[in-house]
Amino acid sequence: MDAIFNPEDPLYSAAWQALKANTSGLPPSADANLLAFADPEFLLRRETRGIRFQLELLKPDLALQQHGIEKTVVVFGSARYRSQEDAQQQLAIATNQGDAQTMEQAHRLIRNAVYYERARDFAKLVTQECLSMKPTVRMYICTGGGPGIMEAANRGAFEAGGKSVGFNIALPHEQTPNPYITPELSFKFHYFALRKMHFMMRAHALVAFPGGFGTLDELFETLTLIQCKKAAPVPIVLFGSQHWQQLIDFDLLIEEGAISKDDTRLFSYVDTIEEAWKIIRDFYAP
Repeated sequence: MDAIFNPEDPLYSAAWQALKANTSGLPPSADANLLAFADPEFLLRRETRGIRFQLELLKPDLALQQHGIEKTVVVFGSARYRSQEDAQQQLAIATNQGDAQTMEQAHRLIRNAVYYERARDFAKLVTQECLSMKPTVRMYICTGGGPGIMEAANRGAFEAGGKSVGFNIALPHEQTPNPYITPELSFKFHYFALRKMHFMMRAHALVAFPGGFGTLDELFETLTLIQCKKAAPVPIVLFGSQHWQQLIDFDLLIEEGAISKDDTRLFSYVDTIEEAWKIIRDFYAP
């Protein structure tokens, strides 16, 4: 198999462009005289993928250790939801335009803004309470680092005066880090697998707000890891009981024998931030 790096290969072109954008003074083509770790074309070959895995595992791990972050509350949810203020602005713009479809989208943003605000309030509550805890048991908010619910959770932690973590991902339509992540704890990943591994490595709780494919992917991977005893049990909280019960029919899975009834004990439905935090605290109560 040809292992020569091709910057036009769609598998690598995005990573190649990102690397070039963040690297200065390198020649435009491969140079045998470059040190191996300074040669981007070498580092992006197929054979060095394992090294890139290791680097994406190691870089955030060392930084989190340095900051003493060993326990996190991971908050998942839609990247498309907006704050109440932003949603109201979108509605005002749509109303001025008079376009029915745009107005419908704006009304949907307002309806779902409640989840943004509750995620913000939840992260603020957790951060405020954890700031008074001993460093050995303190938990920190962790998100996927992007907009929407992720931004809301990082924002709540920021407003409470605490640190929070963001694990961002390079996407075809660039997902930039939200401005509320603690800057030195804002990480960017190429590989979804390594990003999700970091979510789980320190997760002491997972709170899932309504979201799309990414939220469901992360939720079900966590449930599967715990169900199969590949990860230690942690409280998994689904915020917005009506939404989740309408979206996923777990009773059907039980009826069809796809899961056992005990599997539904892996998660809890809640409708208030106080309920969510109580479940987490009670889980770790001595």
